[in-house]
Amino acid sequence: MSTGVGLSSVAALFLLWLQSASSTPSCSKYGCSPGPPVVIVPGDLGNQLEAKLNKPSVVHYMCSKKTDYYFTLWLNLELLLPLVIDCWIDNIRLVYNTTTKTTASPEGVDIRVPGFGQTSSLEFLDPSKRSVGTYFYTLVQNMVGWGYMRDADIRGAPYDWRKAPNENTEYFEALQKLIETMYEEYRSPVVLIAHSMGNLYTLYFLNHQRQDWKDKYIHSFVALGAPWGGVAKTLRVLASGDNNRIPVISSLRIRDQQRSAVSTSWLLPYNNTWSTEKVFVTTPNANYTLKDYPNFYRDIGFKEGWIMRKETESLISSLTPPGVTVHCLYGTEVDTPDSFQYDSFPDKDPNIIYGPGDGTVNIESALQCRKWIGLQKQAVYLVELPGNEHIAMLSNVTTISYIKKVLLGV
Repeated sequence: MSTGVGLSSVAALFLLWLQSASSTPSCSKYGCSPGPPVVIVPGDLGNQLEAKLNKPSVVHYMCSKKTDYYFTLWLNLELLLPLVIDCWIDNIRLVYNTTTKTTASPEGVDIRVPGFGQTSSLEFLDPSKRSVGTYFYTLVQNMVGWGYMRDADIRGAPYDWRKAPNENTEYFEALQKLIETMYEEYRSPVVLIAHSMGNLYTLYFLNHQRQDWKDKYIHSFVALGAPWGGVAKTLRVLASGDNNRIPVISSLRIRDQQRSAVSTSWLLPYNNTWSTEKVFVTTPNANYTLKDYPNFYRDIGFKEGWIMRKETESLISSLTPPGVTVHCLYGTEVDTPDSFQYDSFPDKDPNIIYGPGDGTVNIESALQCRKWIGLQKQAVYLVELPGNEHIAMLSNVTTISYIKKVLLGV
């Protein structure tokens, strides 16, 4: 383990033990907690979404026009089958208003986020609990084995991951209240555990809290697979779509839906991490760097995407330190998309040039948390996880063991 405070591994682990041991287990109406209470913030696509329909029209005769109940929109594998997927795309997409710079669901589609304060909607993305939708289950189950209790001293904070933080104000208000409530119940500061884009949401949240609030309510922030400076693969998603290697789904077919999510443009690479000279996309007619985003959006036929990017780019681009103890865990030694070469742009899949990272987050982006060393008085630990893939790191024994040390000191 490497740390960002110049400590040996033994000394760092000793500090973790001392930090955890200094707070005795506390009790609430739910029972006694073995360590500080925990709130989990999932990443992009990282929790269930539900929908209720009353639409004036549908895109396909197989699509439902009206429902009397909320049904699982993400993740419901049956909705991703050929033909039916057109219904799913039309329901989950966002409509962007270039005047107000805000998004809305299509007319007649009501989307809600189920299970705030609970872990179920982020343990399994598919309510049927099929293995393909397993997300935070292994970590939560291990925590239960340590003496934690679901929906008591370990809670989930799901959100509408299609949007950027500037459109999720109510979510942050609910998150603050949840943390304060858990503190009052257990008389202990809360550990925030986030994954992927959830780390950017968590950083945004902490940057908008007073320092005295953070000193009182936050024990530490465990950042898993954080794309602090964005990720290169976002350019491929915007240009030609990405089916995430699910063969029954066409990348081009889901491209419009992926573009409509403001969070996609929010995750483009930032100049706080990459040189403005780095070429991310090569085509027969043009090359695209950070400086070429306006042209990139124009050439892929998605001009409103540039408005999305401009409206959200400054939300966390300064990478202001969070002002709490940070444990930054990142995967390495997994081939990670670094740049893309198109023979036919943008409507064909590109050739992918790979670099180091966790398969999703480039190492350059993952290491940005080391900038906080010396910029905040709280410790910043950098922990490399060799061979850990972006999602798989959540169930890796090394990750789980480290989190146990943070929480319990053992």
